[in-house]
Amino acid sequence: MQSKGVIRTFTILILLACLWQLSFTAVTAIQNKKAAQRAEQIAQASDISGIAEADRAFYLDSIRKIETRRYTDSLSGVKVYFGQTFKEVQNHEINLGLDLKGGMNVMLQVQLEDLVRALAGNNTTPEFQRAIALAKERSVNSQNDFISLFADAWKEVAPGTRLAQVFGTFEMRDRIKPESTDDQVVSVIKEEAESAVANSFNVLRNRIDRFGVTQPSIQKIGNTGRILVELPGVKEPERVRKLLQGTASLEFWPTFNFEEISSFLDEANKRLAEILAAEEAPATVAEAVAAETDAVAQELQAQSGEDASLAAARKANPLFAVLSPSGMRGSACIGFAAAADTALVNKYLRIPEIAAIFPAEFRPIWTVKSSDYVKDENVYDLVAIKASSRDGKAPLDGGAVVDAHVDYDQRRGGYPGVSMTMNAEGANVWARMTKENVGRQIAIVLDGTVYSYPNVNEAITGGSSAITGHFSIDEATDLTNVLKSGKLPAPATIVQEQVVGPSLGAESIRSGLISFLIAFLLVLLYMFLFYKGAGLVADIALLTNVVLLFGILSGFGAVLTLPGIAGLVLTLGMAVDANVIIYERVKEELKAGKGFGKAVADGYRNAYSAIIDGQVTTLLTGLVLFFFGSGPIKGFATTLIIGIITSVLTSIIVTRLIIDDRIVKGKTISFEHKWSANFLKNTNIDFLGGRKWSYLISGALILIAIGSMCIKGFTYGVDFTGGRTYVVRFDKPVTAEEVRAAVNNTFNLADPESSVEVKQFGGDSQMKITTSYKFKEESSSVDTEIENMLYESLKDFYAAPVSYEGFTSTLENPNGIISSDKVGATIANDIKRNAIISIILALIVIFGYIALRFKGWNWGLGGVVSLAHTAIIIIGFFSLFSGILPFNLDVDQTFIAAILTIIGYAINDNVVIFDRIRENLALHPGSDFKETVNKSLNATLTRTVNTSVSTLLPMLAIAFCGGESIRGLSVALCLGVLIGTYASIMIGTPVMFDAEMAARKKAAAKK
Repeated sequence: MQSKGVIRTFTILILLACLWQLSFTAVTAIQNKKAAQRAEQIAQASDISGIAEADRAFYLDSIRKIETRRYTDSLSGVKVYFGQTFKEVQNHEINLGLDLKGGMNVMLQVQLEDLVRALAGNNTTPEFQRAIALAKERSVNSQNDFISLFADAWKEVAPGTRLAQVFGTFEMRDRIKPESTDDQVVSVIKEEAESAVANSFNVLRNRIDRFGVTQPSIQKIGNTGRILVELPGVKEPERVRKLLQGTASLEFWPTFNFEEISSFLDEANKRLAEILAAEEAPATVAEAVAAETDAVAQELQAQSGEDASLAAARKANPLFAVLSPSGMRGSACIGFAAAADTALVNKYLRIPEIAAIFPAEFRPIWTVKSSDYVKDENVYDLVAIKASSRDGKAPLDGGAVVDAHVDYDQRRGGYPGVSMTMNAEGANVWARMTKENVGRQIAIVLDGTVYSYPNVNEAITGGSSAITGHFSIDEATDLTNVLKSGKLPAPATIVQEQVVGPSLGAESIRSGLISFLIAFLLVLLYMFLFYKGAGLVADIALLTNVVLLFGILSGFGAVLTLPGIAGLVLTLGMAVDANVIIYERVKEELKAGKGFGKAVADGYRNAYSAIIDGQVTTLLTGLVLFFFGSGPIKGFATTLIIGIITSVLTSIIVTRLIIDDRIVKGKTISFEHKWSANFLKNTNIDFLGGRKWSYLISGALILIAIGSMCIKGFTYGVDFTGGRTYVVRFDKPVTAEEVRAAVNNTFNLADPESSVEVKQFGGDSQMKITTSYKFKEESSSVDTEIENMLYESLKDFYAAPVSYEGFTSTLENPNGIISSDKVGATIANDIKRNAIISIILALIVIFGYIALRFKGWNWGLGGVVSLAHTAIIIIGFFSLFSGILPFNLDVDQTFIAAILTIIGYAINDNVVIFDRIRENLALHPGSDFKETVNKSLNATLTRTVNTSVSTLLPMLAIAFCGGESIRGLSVALCLGVLIGTYASIMIGTPVMFDAEMAARKKAAAKK
């Protein structure tokens, strides 16, 4: 091995970098544990004697949540680890998926139908309505965007009528002229659609930031108009639905100056101190929580040495303890507060006696961004809005903005700014507003938060103006989208949703970790038992591989899901695949009489082609899965791809470095125990001679599989059919039959056409309920309706009374709904389409790669037939045994992920066998082809069995210990390993042989 010193140094540096990256996860865990301990300490010290028995659990849980958040918020700007703040450390920890952490995953669709209607001035002609209806109908089964579908539909319903006649409205007159072509009009509409989606993205992002979720994720899905939002740890799904689906509201407001409000602030601070001092006890649970946490926190602070005079000052100035007056004359900013204190400031200012102190027009609103005037990034400005109109509405709203774009303010150092244009009515109002507020500030408010409050230098006429400030380009772009958003309605609706309760997430983490550890130990033990000293070297490489895997996952911000853990476990088995290939080649070289050093060098060199070809095919299917999968399946693909790369590197480099060090020191290493030295050696099985029997057996199995698919069909998951699925936990054992009867009675009364499926999910006190009731309706009101129906159907099954709130809540250790999924009809069709495309594409890619590498289509045909044989039998198994075996065998995204993974993994055996055939043909060009193929099959038999066992063992660990939600995935993978191994020997290679012999006969006949 050349340049061993450089490679060793590079490997050590990468390993250290991964350990450094993983240290952030450890630091975050330590701080979170401290936060939980402090919250528990405060909760235990709380006086609950005045709280009703039924409210105590909620009361204590509220205290824990408040204090945990208070503690972590207080650390967000504090440097806790090598100069990095806690917030920065959190951003570098391993991200857990919702199935592990609990929370909510939501796919929103920006309703471009409403956008098109608005751009057309809410056109009511029959042709326009028909075109909209056609486009909407086709969007369910099409991957084209709505604008293109509408344009095609318009050509059908109104041939000869140009789109410019429909969209050339007064508001759009500057961009769409009477002479504009249809293509030009469509281009303008698509630009508006992109702007609407970008704005929806920004609105949602800022709403989520204000919601206070740790490590939220929000991303646009290509050009589909869809936005994926992941909110870990969320426990109030209904609140999130309202937050995400609310219509954005853009407003322009005049403001008060600080000096106009400062005296009122002083008076409010004094009056608040009197009110708080006069309160003897909290009146409600919510108030009790706030009072108790403040009191206990102060008590704990006093116990830790807090100065008594400071505590007295806080008591004397309760408002100023959480809101620092800005003191900025001429500014609309009247104060600053930490993010954790903004809710308390709002609460204080809304107390009727306090609100009465301020002018009737006064409305305090927080900025969306942290303050530019305070260094702490966790502090926000409070802006004093002046609502002086009779109806209390803003003088100007977003409907007046015609256009907005990023510009650069050369007078202020070239900082990015925003130029905007208003319609005629808006221009008049804007001129009047700016004239009345020269020397003051006007606040731009979206969704109840201030985006900007620029100074007015002079009256602005003509409807054009600029907003300047110390904006970055991204901030100016976001503000541009905000301004453009107000003129057109493009609401976002939830088309797919998954909710996982934290207790189910904790169970998933526990089962995932247990299965991972068992799988890891099984692989370590197997490699040592079979390869002795070399097996220990492979174990060291495997341990290195795990560190690299988790370090890279953390470094790239990848999300670890439960299927992702299954991917990690599969990677463990596949990681030693390369070592098995290498070790078997080294053993062959040693038995050929070569010296130890020479045998090691030749063994590694001769194994490279088989290793690379086998891993590349798996990598290709992993990439297909990554690009066509979503959510947890993308997490599975991510860990699989990273695992393949790290496995190859550690299996080749780390083991070689260790073995070469022993060679340099004049030492050797054993590659076998006595019992394994001749395992499956010197076999002389005529595999090709028995191929007719294998064809017959496989043909019968395939016929049974296809027959079951056609006659019995499948049990489809909700992501293929559309609908809603709920996992419900009871406080006592129940049967699926009695739950099914109760739920059916309720849903059939409402809609006799709807279907309901109930099956046990995990233990006998947990059921999975799937319904098609109103599955084409995606509104949150339907979600609530179904949850109500479930509650009414199932409440009598509980030993202890359960309220509707308790049934639908996802608080710690819940009974009731602990997870839910919603998939709209359009999303379901997209998922099915992507599943079919991904499987076909994977087979085509593998066929092409093998045909290219082995320079013959016959080889590719053998590989693909072997894979198709394996996939069909497994699919048939899921059809035949669904509803018979005591675990979930639904055909869903996870199942498709399993099939694709099997396709990628099972080809490895074919590739190794084909590689040996190619090698033997090169060494013995005149030998009989059948004899060469049989010889190659026998020579690789040990490797084939060993790699299958080393992969099967960890997958069995997942199947038995990995939890109910991925049991179907692990069962499919186990079957894939077994059937794939058989198919590579008894189907793939014989098919390649028959195709090759047919090609040779054809070539000979032509001669």
